[in-house]
Amino acid sequence: MTKFANRYNKVAGTSYCSDTSIAAVVLKGLAEHKVTLGAPLCPCRHYDDKQAEAEQGFWNCPCVPMRERKECHCMLFLTEDNPFAGDVDSLTPEEVAKMISGI
Repeated sequence: MTKFANRYNKVAGTSYCSDTSIAAVVLKGLAEHKVTLGAPLCPCRHYDDKQAEAEQGFWNCPCVPMRERKECHCMLFLTEDNPFAGDVDSLTPEEVAKMISGI
């Protein structure tokens, strides 16, 4: 998921939150959903039926609001006008692993 998110940042012209640990936690949730559900379902929402939501695709990352309006409520992909946007658009898997260790 880290490689996907780094590439998406470059293509979309977005960056990670200035607190990159937020990106790390979101990436962890996306990766877990990719393994368990077969799709990177947004980990920042509640679902009555995660599998059905993953199959529908609306909230699979990048979700429809992100693709259509560049609105990421997870704070994973932020536009430069967002006050929480940082200057980092790429993380290594090792950096992410270090930030989420112990979670």
